[in-house]
Amino acid sequence: MESHDPHPRTRYASAPTWFKSSYSSSGDGNDCVEVAMTPATIHVRDSKNSRGPRLALTPAAWADFVAFAGGN
Repeated sequence: MESHDPHPRTRYASAPTWFKSSYSSSGDGNDCVEVAMTPATIHVRDSKNSRGPRLALTPAAWADFVAFAGGN
């Protein structure tokens, strides 16, 4: 019988390296998002909840988001 994971996560050969912006220095530095990159996917999560849900974006979608956010 297969086990059911109620919070499925992408399985990696090795864990991705998460980082956050150098601009994320307000207070305790947790008011930000963290980003991890793999060849096909950009992962984004809340720095206050590293075990919580994450977004998985294509590199093209990430580039569009960064361009939009940088223009506002």
